[in-house]
Amino acid sequence: MTEPVPAQQRTDHLTLPRTAPRPPGVVLHTVDLTEHTRLLGEVAPVLKELSVEAARIREGEIAKPVREIAPLSLRVHELAMKCTRQVHDLSVSQYPAMKDGADNLALLAGACSQISLAATLCNLAIHHRTEILLYEDADPTPATSRDQLRRAGVEMQQAATTYRAVARRLSRRLASFSARAEDRQLIAEAQRPSPQKAPSTPPVLAARRRV
Repeated sequence: MTEPVPAQQRTDHLTLPRTAPRPPGVVLHTVDLTEHTRLLGEVAPVLKELSVEAARIREGEIAKPVREIAPLSLRVHELAMKCTRQVHDLSVSQYPAMKDGADNLALLAGACSQISLAATLCNLAIHHRTEILLYEDADPTPATSRDQLRRAGVEMQQAATTYRAVARRLSRRLASFSARAEDRQLIAEAQRPSPQKAPSTPPVLAARRRV
């Protein structure tokens, strides 16, 4: 049975820099970070394109909500899945062991949730526009759906900002010889087996020895 972690150890990660979150000795999957940098850089332009499309739909009457919004919703959902898959691949790689890697990975996870939320908001925009077909007291105007699309655009724009920043940081780090050397050392330390601690002498036995 796992022993409870002391409170001090549970809060250490809130103040110390997270360069190697995994316990020493864990085998990390090596991935091509240059390729991942390219993939990260591709997300922001796509998000900008999708947010522009959401704004275009919002400006219309949304007379045919499923036909107008569903293609956008599908594209955002597909992007969310792609981004989530990349976050997973990076999380089990050498990236979290690099300097600021864990922090940047947390930012990407947050951006993924924003993209997923944007996709959900697109679906809600469809639902609110078609409520009039189901309920007599439903809003007959596209006002609510327009607000959902506006919020979806905001989430995508914020996620795009995060992706641009993380891609830029990783690109600069890979381009720096000294940074690559530092990261190689951090990765090696994360993979190094942890030293075995000698079992401590029980207090009762220690007391007997002093007698």
